Amino acid sequence: MRINTGRIGALLFAAALISAPASAQIVQSLHFGGGVFVPRGEDSRASGDVLATDLNEGGLTFRLSDLNSGHAFGEWLVGVGDHLEFGAGLGFSSGSARSFYTDYAHPDGSDITQDLKLRTVPITGVVRFLANRPGMFQPYFGVGIAAVNFRYTESGEFADFGQVDSTGAFVTFPATYTASGTAVGPVVLAGFRVPLGGDIWGFTMEWRHYGLAGDAPTGNTGGSNAGFLADKIDLGGSDINFGLLLRF
Repeated sequence: MRINTGRIGALLFAAALISAPASAQIVQSLHFGGGVFVPRGEDSRASGDVLATDLNEGGLTFRLSDLNSGHAFGEWLVGVGDHLEFGAGLGFSSGSARSFYTDYAHPDGSDITQDLKLRTVPITGVVRFLANRPGMFQPYFGVGIAAVNFRYTESGEFADFGQVDSTGAFVTFPATYTASGTAVGPVVLAGFRVPLGGDIWGFTMEWRHYGLAGDAPTGNTGGSNAGFLADKIDLGGSDINFGLLLRF
């Protein structure tokens, strides 16, 4: 799947380059800003996703919306003519959620809690197709490919449902589980630009959607040496970004 995605991205870039007129003017720009990253909802997550499995089979209670996080980005753009543009960018987001066992607690009634944290650093290559000309209101759409470096952790106290103590309660233990690496997948985007007093500066608003998942280590179903309950961490979701564009 990753190989096919890479080939599709390369073909899109090649097709755009071929279609660009040889005499077209080259314009470079910087695009930077921030916004919010919203992970995919439970019903649309990848098969075998850790977070969905925690909710449905792991007996944990938390809100996926708590993993919504601020997002910062920077991008270098090369425009070929008025309607075609290539971009290479870097972003960062980090979110966290608190979880607890739905049906189990300590003998004193206190919750057995965990902290879930997801950090992503997307490196993107995209091609945009723009309407109108620089210095005008410019709606656009684009496609590309993203390589997302990620780190996902679950830390806190966990229950071993295979062991009970002298009181008949499940044994609990502290642990931290980590999944990290880089996943590759497609990105689609749409947005618009509004000139700020000319064609040098512009205000941007953009929606991006990523479709990809990373690998997560699995292990036994209980005990301090256990891994995650599933072997994937869905990294898909949407950025809603606001930014500034500087042409030079």
